[in-house]
Amino acid sequence: MKTPSVKLPLLACMVVVTHSSHAMDVELGGFLKMNARHVNGDVEFQDLWTGGGSISEPTKRTQFSAQESRLNLAVSSNEVTGFIEMDFVGSSQGNPVISNSYSPRLRHAFIEYQDVVAGQTWSTLVNTSAFAETADLGGPLVGQAMVRQALIRYTYNDWQFALENPYTYGTDAVNSSAPSQQEWIDTRNDYVPDLIVRYNKKGDWGNISASGIIRYLDPGDTKQLSKGISIAGKFRTFGKDDFRLQLHYGHLGRYVGTDVAKDIIDGELETTLSAMMAYRHFWTQRLRSSIFIGHSTTEVEQTRRNHIGVNLFTNLTPELSVGFEIGQYSINDKSPSYSNEQVDTGHSQYAQLSMQYAFR
Repeated sequence: MKTPSVKLPLLACMVVVTHSSHAMDVELGGFLKMNARHVNGDVEFQDLWTGGGSISEPTKRTQFSAQESRLNLAVSSNEVTGFIEMDFVGSSQGNPVISNSYSPRLRHAFIEYQDVVAGQTWSTLVNTSAFAETADLGGPLVGQAMVRQALIRYTYNDWQFALENPYTYGTDAVNSSAPSQQEWIDTRNDYVPDLIVRYNKKGDWGNISASGIIRYLDPGDTKQLSKGISIAGKFRTFGKDDFRLQLHYGHLGRYVGTDVAKDIIDGELETTLSAMMAYRHFWTQRLRSSIFIGHSTTEVEQTRRNHIGVNLFTNLTPELSVGFEIGQYSINDKSPSYSNEQVDTGHSQYAQLSMQYAFR
């Protein structure tokens, strides 16, 4: 039974519960994480750099936060495993004046039986081993496949076949009488699940995955077939060092770049080219650095986004890690063909210190 896209991370404890004639294993895991983040520039402050963002007045902002802390629970009996995970990212309930409260949000909730996974988890297009080790949550998301959603997936040897939740993200054709006004697509016509096929190969050298996606998008009865391909992997180099790579091309829309691209723009299928590269070097057994870059471009909307950075991590204990990272996020968009509006460009530098205690 293989689920290479999802790991049960950071297990804290195991409890064996006996019910009737069978035993049930309960595993609790997660981590506590504290961030100190400073951003300086004219791209608006974000808790973490996504592929979105907007140009603002020059800003300097420092924020302390523990909202990335995470809890998960795995329950298994016989051949069935259930997994649920939550964190507190992007769901502010209070404010910095008093409580800094954050609401829990669901990350994963799935059932695994033999070779079938059903529920919400990483999209089959996502190879999590190809994420860089970063202080900024998720790393250079602008160049990565990064979607969690409800799906049904079947694994056969090195192959995976999945039907995933359909959703069309984008805008209808521009009204010629009001070219500056775009309307968001009506999602009532999302009725055909997205189909993803993936092939995985691994060995002592690391692992690589190749995926293809086919989607039937029908906003306003336009009946458009979108296609895309993705290659991702993690490769061992010298000693404990590794190189991580992601390449994505096609009508990938919301699957790649974390809001860098839409599925349809001005009634046209959007084409995206995205890439992420990261090299991790171990200076000692515990001291290590990653240098990374993420980049995405789109054809219709003419977005150009980049994220570069370098960091230094060490483990004070096997469970407690500390990292410091500096980098830059930049927006270099061009004016899309359907609009004559001037597009601003800019960039922001950031520095982030993180401490993470993992439950094992």
